[in-house]
Amino acid sequence: MDWKHSTEPVEGRNDEYTLIRDAEDLRLGMYDKPLPCFGCGIGWFSLLLGFDFPFMWYYATILYFRSYYHRDPRERAGLAASAIAAMICTIAVIITIAVLIF
Repeated sequence: MDWKHSTEPVEGRNDEYTLIRDAEDLRLGMYDKPLPCFGCGIGWFSLLLGFDFPFMWYYATILYFRSYYHRDPRERAGLAASAIAAMICTIAVIITIAVLIF
């Protein structure tokens, strides 16, 4: 057999496909479905909606501290961003109240 370099990706196997799957990790296809709330996830949706309804940030913060992201790790960044927005909002309200009272 001649061992020259071929331009074909796989020589002699043009019509055969192999399904790639990890036998040990059954959750491989678990994250193929889109996220809820128009595909951006609950956390990012709460962050965006929180600018009109700030209580959404606190709702997402509760989900973040209850480890909701263990169901789907893609939710973690959005929930963390909403928790940070809730913290900033709380500090701004406390400073505003302190300035108005004193």
